[in-house]
Amino acid sequence: MDTLAPRHGARLQKHGAHLQTQVQNPAQQEAITQFSLWAPDADAVAVKLENGQLHDLQPLADGWFSRLVPCGAGTGYQFVINDHLKVPDPASRAQLDDVLGMSCVVDHAAYPWQNPDWRGRPWHEAIIYEVHVGLLGGFAEAEVILPHLAELGITAIELMPLNEFPGARNWGYDGAEIFAPESSYGTPDELKHLIDTAHSLGLMVIIDVVYNHFGPEGNFLGQYAKGFFREDIQTPWGAAIDFRRREVRDFFCENALMWLEDYRADGLRLDAVHAISEKDFLVELAERVSSAIPSNRHIHLILENEANNASLLEQGFTAQWNDDGHNILHHLLTGEKEGYYSEFMESPTTKLARFLREGFIFQGEASRHGHARGEPSGHLPPTAFVLFLQNHDQVGNRAFGERLIELTDEDSLKVAVILLLLSPMVPLLFMGEEWGTRKPFFYFTDHHDELAKAVCEGRRNEFREFELFSHPEMREKIPDPNDPQTYVNSMIDYRERHEPGHEAWWHFYHTLLELRHRWIIPYLPDTRVEQVTILAERSVSATWRLGNGSQLRIDINLADNPVKLESPPGPRRQLFSHRVDNDHWHEGILPSRSAMVSLD
Repeated sequence: MDTLAPRHGARLQKHGAHLQTQVQNPAQQEAITQFSLWAPDADAVAVKLENGQLHDLQPLADGWFSRLVPCGAGTGYQFVINDHLKVPDPASRAQLDDVLGMSCVVDHAAYPWQNPDWRGRPWHEAIIYEVHVGLLGGFAEAEVILPHLAELGITAIELMPLNEFPGARNWGYDGAEIFAPESSYGTPDELKHLIDTAHSLGLMVIIDVVYNHFGPEGNFLGQYAKGFFREDIQTPWGAAIDFRRREVRDFFCENALMWLEDYRADGLRLDAVHAISEKDFLVELAERVSSAIPSNRHIHLILENEANNASLLEQGFTAQWNDDGHNILHHLLTGEKEGYYSEFMESPTTKLARFLREGFIFQGEASRHGHARGEPSGHLPPTAFVLFLQNHDQVGNRAFGERLIELTDEDSLKVAVILLLLSPMVPLLFMGEEWGTRKPFFYFTDHHDELAKAVCEGRRNEFREFELFSHPEMREKIPDPNDPQTYVNSMIDYRERHEPGHEAWWHFYHTLLELRHRWIIPYLPDTRVEQVTILAERSVSATWRLGNGSQLRIDINLADNPVKLESPPGPRRQLFSHRVDNDHWHEGILPSRSAMVSLD
């Protein structure tokens, strides 16, 4: 067995984040693993190996227990607390049998990387494609779609959370073992092979991580380390994680470094950081990543943050998912105005213009809940914002998982896609949208008994304030997340893209991405917005000055009536247009549901 690099082992040992460190006995060539656990509420801790051997861990300072044990990679084990409570390692590198089973020793240094010189890609080249690995069949099966994505023009895949969760079907946000890749997807080496293959095709890999809560099953930290949580702050998932504690911060920082170093991911997307009250923890995490990763690697940290803390995007974070941009476009495309879309129904064109000009729409204004939300963002570059029309949340959190193609007309959707793929913001696509699939994407889980019933009832009650679901009999029609058929009905078949009707959508996306690669990406650094003009209701004109001095202009009209431009594009290079003929172009007429994209 190969020895873990001393620097790596020293880092894990120094920070003590419940991690395993494998070392080699040079005299006997015997594999030895160091087991450590932070259990301040325990009187005694032992590690029990799969062969039945029990080894008492030695108590150390500050609630730590640790011991070197003769065993190597592949060994199953569990911790025994106070001689009776058997629990998996909270930092297990792999699980032998779901979240309640034994943990498994993993030697991360043993994998033979085929692309050791890969350094990633600069952020301005990012074109992101969000994927749920489970729906593709697992890590090995997911590799099959990578050549398709490279051909399409994608430069980064974003994998929904990979951490071990209860059962075999889950979005991944119910993780219990955040260091262990989901066992139903495959082994740690199979995940590494997926990432290795992506790198060989020029694709970055971004992993979605959840640091704001644990799932409802499989996490035992509260039984031997109550200080991991704080009862004075309650979240939708229970007591908040206590990021005031050094051990807690180290736990999550080490997790981030594991994905970036041991798996060689190119970035992380941090889920719902607005649920983390200690924003200085986020800054610390970014600083620790920056100091640990060599400067010649491109590493990107992306936020999902309902609070719109623009200041974090100047403190080590690369970009943020721009829900404001999605929400205003979705309202304009569909007319929907319930839930959070209600915040965008008043003066929608003004809000559309602000999003294009400044990034966030909410920059301190009161949300529908009456709280101030957001910080000024107009000084940030367009690439600080990840724009999308669809993602797992915006599709899967609909009662019936409908995709946007089912909710609006084709011409309006194409106008929005043009804006998505040819604006200077970083675009994100959701699996299957590039060929116009109509397969739904549902919310699915694999819970059982009372927990399954509670999850199903909770899911259906989320929609009780929507007019369509105000009656219980309508809510009963919402698919049960735990029904295996709900999961099966969410699966998509990539062969579908070759079928009549789908090929045209694929060609549309491919053409736009080719244009982005040729005319926009090379000149994105130092791009700034110049002007955004409201032409009429549901119609705007936006211009950006690219880094090479050229001017990118996008004119869109989502209204039912034609609109006259204040200044026709004239001799500018026609990059792309939809529903615009030559006369329209030269006369500066935007027909209904049309778009013009030009360069000076």
